[in-house]
Amino acid sequence: MRLSSMADYAVVIMSAAARHCGGARVSAGQLAEETGLPAPTVQKLVSKLTAAGLMRSSRGVGGGLKLARPPAAITLADIVEAVEGPIALTGCLTPDRKGECAREDACSVRGHWPEVNAAVRGALAQVPLTQLAEEV
Repeated sequence: MRLSSMADYAVVIMSAAARHCGGARVSAGQLAEETGLPAPTVQKLVSKLTAAGLMRSSRGVGGGLKLARPPAAITLADIVEAVEGPIALTGCLTPDRKGECAREDACSVRGHWPEVNAAVRGALAQVPLTQLAEEV
C-alpha cells in the first residue's frame, strides 16, 4: 500500500502550514517555495484542503492561508481523505467502483474489508499534524 503523490504532497503542505501556526497567514507561493513543490500543485491541493475544511483562505490585505483548526486537531487521516476520499484498501466497497470486481458477489472476505479499512483509518487518525510538522 502506498499513498499517492498528491496525498503525500498534501501532508508536506499541511506540515509546512502548521509551522506557521502562530496565527500568521502564508501564501500558496510561500508554501511552494518552502516545500519545493510546483506552485500549480500547491494551489490545486490548497483548494482541496480548503474544501475539506482543513485550511482557510482569505483575500486582501493580510490575506493568505492558515489552518482551519489547531494542528493537534488535524490528523494524517483527515489530510489523506481530503485528497483521496474515504480510506479504502479495496475498490469494491466504494460506491463509484461497485461492480468492477468479477468476484464481488462470491467474495468470502468482502464483509471483512470495512473492519480492515476502519483499522487503517484509525491508525492514521492517531498521527496528529503536530507530530508531522516536527523536524527530524
